[in-house]
Amino acid sequence: MSGSFHVEGAEVVFRSYVFSVERRVVRHGNETFERDVALHPGAVAVLVINDRGEVGFIRQYRATFDELLLELPAGTQDVPGEPALETAKRELLEEIGYEAAEWTLLGRFMNSPGWTSQVMTVYVARQLTARERAPAGPEERSSTVLWLSPAEIRQTLKNASAMDSTTALALHRVFGTLRDES
Repeated sequence: MSGSFHVEGAEVVFRSYVFSVERRVVRHGNETFERDVALHPGAVAVLVINDRGEVGFIRQYRATFDELLLELPAGTQDVPGEPALETAKRELLEEIGYEAAEWTLLGRFMNSPGWTSQVMTVYVARQLTARERAPAGPEERSSTVLWLSPAEIRQTLKNASAMDSTTALALHRVFGTLRDES
């Protein structure tokens, strides 16, 4: 409940293995209206920085855009009861092939509060130890890992037509503006 708004009822209208969609009936004073909300268990992302100050990225296929995207290692909190940090550690090992001795919470961000309940928890990982990658699913098995310096990230940002918001937000939070001022 928020102010004079409150949800009076809800019905699941779609269910997938990652999220479900709920049609909610909301009351505001004498008026009721419906809103469809994508219910998501949450996700994590990791801004992983090696001893040379390079950031680890994964380039993988995303069916949503039908192209390869450059992203931070990330994943859905799909193990019931698993703390976000444990999910982040698992995703770092699966996608990049590293474990980290130092973890810092960067923040929790609502992805798009107008239509989804998904909250992304973002960590910075440092003091890395290489391990064997354990990619899950066809997209991760076909993915590549890239390590980019801040200068290379600037160039990538300059050339990108779009970037996922989690990656952009994490880079900005840690490095400030990466825009080339020249």
